[in-house]
Amino acid sequence: MLGYDIDKMLFRIPAENHSAEEIKAILNDHPEVEFVSLVGIDIAGHDTDEKIPVKLFLEDIEKILQNGVQTDGSSVNLPLIAALNNAKVDIIPDLNVHWYVDYNFRNIGFKTGLPVGTLRIPSFLVHNDDFECGSRVVLRDALECVKEELLDELRKHPYVFEYIKGIDSVDDIEDLIFTSATELEFWVKTPDDKGDREQLFTAQVLKEQYWKRTYGEVRTALEDTLTLLDKYGFEVEMGHKEVGGVKARMGNSGHYDHVMEQLEIDWKFTTALQAADNENQVKYVVRDIFTNHGLDVTFMAKPFEWVAGSGEHTHLGLAAKLKSGKVVSLFAPADFTKDYMNPLGYGGLMGLLRNYEIMNPFISSSNDAFNRLKPGYEAPVCIVTSLGRSVNEPSRNRTVLAGLIRDPKNPLATRFELRSPNPKSNTYLVIATAYMAILDGMKAVLESEKTPAELEKSISKKCGEEDFYLETEREYRSEDDVFDDYTQEERDKLFGRAPATVWENLCALENHKDRLHVLKEGQVMPSIVLKSYCEQTLAQWKTELHDRIIPDTMNIIRGCVKAHKDDDFSDYDIKNWLEIDRLRHEMAKDTITEKCLLTRAKDALDNGEYNLASELQLEIQRKLNELTVKYTNYKKNLL
Repeated sequence: MLGYDIDKMLFRIPAENHSAEEIKAILNDHPEVEFVSLVGIDIAGHDTDEKIPVKLFLEDIEKILQNGVQTDGSSVNLPLIAALNNAKVDIIPDLNVHWYVDYNFRNIGFKTGLPVGTLRIPSFLVHNDDFECGSRVVLRDALECVKEELLDELRKHPYVFEYIKGIDSVDDIEDLIFTSATELEFWVKTPDDKGDREQLFTAQVLKEQYWKRTYGEVRTALEDTLTLLDKYGFEVEMGHKEVGGVKARMGNSGHYDHVMEQLEIDWKFTTALQAADNENQVKYVVRDIFTNHGLDVTFMAKPFEWVAGSGEHTHLGLAAKLKSGKVVSLFAPADFTKDYMNPLGYGGLMGLLRNYEIMNPFISSSNDAFNRLKPGYEAPVCIVTSLGRSVNEPSRNRTVLAGLIRDPKNPLATRFELRSPNPKSNTYLVIATAYMAILDGMKAVLESEKTPAELEKSISKKCGEEDFYLETEREYRSEDDVFDDYTQEERDKLFGRAPATVWENLCALENHKDRLHVLKEGQVMPSIVLKSYCEQTLAQWKTELHDRIIPDTMNIIRGCVKAHKDDDFSDYDIKNWLEIDRLRHEMAKDTITEKCLLTRAKDALDNGEYNLASELQLEIQRKLNELTVKYTNYKKNLL
């Protein structure tokens, strides 16, 4: 596919080269870049994309860099903020992050012989000239708030430096560095192919695909993607097959068909806001390259039932840049043979766990996300962590929500791995809420002036034991398999009952009002922004359930038709069909006296009865799974 000299192409303009003169010189040297787009991220995580011809951009560059461009508020998702009668929204360029060029590999410039490029400039959204809003704003403000408040707490409680190697005083610190990274999992397939659930499930159990060699178009697309991502400066660490998928078949055309594979791409960490911007660009490159090879890409959390979904583990680190130029981890212990972490590390992890109920609505905000978060698929469903069975035995427990990653040979690698996000999660809000929760825990620890030994006892507490910060009737640490070594009842009691729908998740913000100050600290997420987010998430859930999930379910039910012949059947076939037909009518057929399950769910949504709609959604899922299994078994017995 890369049939042109990519070394002639411009892939990014670094943050340090954002003066008007430098930008002009760079773009004049790269005529393949024909457009410029200012990329604002609304509260739903959607990004804006307009095409400004480079010539016009360069003519007004000083004005655009300072004042941005204006957009109609109806083009961004900012409920309760940008209304139709109050829709002035400006998109203001962020000069402090890297800018990337997005290439159209299906449009080759006649003069340059290279793909036509669009310079995408990450930007902030401003409503009515003075109210900055949107997801990038929330993350930027969260990082500034954590930095300011943590430095203030460190001045008040200098005892902690006894447990941090390399720092004697807060006066040694020049700046705080927030390091983040995501791991992108996704599925690729040939268009119109539908995976056989049993084949996919069997391949997963037998681990026939995990880290196996890729073939054909998938291999070429993956290699092209890794090559390009490296050109962008993302420092790709690896790309490989994930657990899901089945072996493709060679078609008569000489190309592989029936492709159905799950892949993962990892790249190097960077600063938190840059990490979220990087992920946006990586997704565009992945989709464009694989599509150019005739392969569909989906970033859905759970595109196929009964098979592992796609996660996007988010890594969270914190370091101090000293005035001497040295960088020191603020999570790592002074002595790796003695402690898992220093007090700030313990506080950060405890903050994540204690505040996860109010973080979760920003992480799992779609029906698709909850299709993935079910026991048995390596997707976390319990608010629990693992530190390792000893300080000399690092944790590799893949069943917990937040894991501790530590390496005595590289203290700066000490970080938390949050395992619940998926590729559709709004990474800006995931990282923002995570660091706000981390701040809450660190402040509590500093104010209590606890030692690492005392904090290890806190995070390892048993249900019923009181603690200075963590809840009495909960446990927060397990080195066992959370799925296999606990019953559902034990998980609910010890780690809290996990929400099962978007509505249940949103209710956590109402049920835990006493914790919302964690997100509102420093005006990071003021009430209007919080309400705006809830409004758009609720609207998305209602619309998708009402207008997509229920109609799609009806189509599946209609497809479960009588398949046996009247002159060739057994009593077993009749029994199976009668059970299937009963389920079909119960789910999808109204009578004069009684409405079916699907109609009741639609009525509940129309009437604003969201608790009932949520309960009916779960019942629909259970009945649909039952119907699917019964119909599959029914057809298997037919000759």
